[in-house]
Amino acid sequence: MPSPCRDRLVSRRVSFIADQRGAAALEMLVVYFFLVVGLLLPLADVAAAGFRYISAWQALRAFGQRIQYDPPNDVTDWAAWKSALPTSVSGYPIQDLQVVCSDSMTACSAGNFAPPKHYTYSTTVTMAPILLRSVICQSGNGNPCSYTLFYGERFQ
Repeated sequence: MPSPCRDRLVSRRVSFIADQRGAAALEMLVVYFFLVVGLLLPLADVAAAGFRYISAWQALRAFGQRIQYDPPNDVTDWAAWKSALPTSVSGYPIQDLQVVCSDSMTACSAGNFAPPKHYTYSTTVTMAPILLRSVICQSGNGNPCSYTLFYGERFQ
């Protein structure tokens, strides 16, 4: 004599096999949408911002290496040397280039006769986030997604 519990188990199994309405496919769409919008797009924003920041920093370093390893013949003629340098590196504009002529970080000028000791400059990098605009765009510049990076090095 079959037991009533076993009959209920078999009937449930048969009902699960017979119930093939595609609920799992619908759930998969919801899970996929959550993963893409909730996890992958924000990670892509952070990664793209990181790549832009690193490439701008590398452009600053490359410009500094050019100055370090290809110094002018006459270091005291800083005005002619400064005008001969490129104005951008790897698509990043070099801004506020200053040649510093003393240890007190005073910019070289006609009245400052000390030999050049340092150089400083900056560039601007602009981020373009898709979702994390309120998190990534928090700079104090006019464009909150634009960041200014500064770099300086001592002449050797």
